[in-house]
Formats: sequence, C-alpha cells, structure tokens
Amino acid sequence: MTKLKKKQRHQVKSRWYYIFWGTATLSVFAGQMYVGTGYRRMSESLDRILDAPIVIDTIPQHKRHPMMVPPDWDYEI
Repeated sequence: MTKLKKKQRHQVKSRWYYIFWGTATLSVFAGQMYVGTGYRRMSESLDRILDAPIVIDTIPQHKRHPMMVPPDWDYEI
C-alpha cells in the first residue's frame, strides 16, 4: 500500500500581500513620474531663459541720477 504524500505549499500568501506590494509598486512608479515631469518642466524653463537674448538698456540722459558720473566725463585715476 502506497501512502500518498500531499505536497505542502510553501510561503502561502494571502491576497492582501499582493494588494500591498502592487499598491507600493504603483505609488513608487507614480512618484518617479511626478519627479521626472517636474524635472523636465524645470529644464525646459531654464532652456527658455538661457536661449532668450540679453538686452541691456542704457539709461537716457534725462533719467540719470544727478549723483552719477556722466558717461562722457573723462577723468584720470
């Protein structure tokens, strides 16, 4: 007579185990997408700032402060 051994399952996991790890995986993925999107937007805005022309306006003579040295004043140090 042969005894049949019933194979015992190892590491029996409940469905809450899979729900927990599935939720954890999705939240980590969503966080990485959020940070990546923010980084991309920051990079694009920095590129726009660096690509913009630099305009230096000179102050008209009539708006200069009286204590400022006139630009045509020649002096020696």
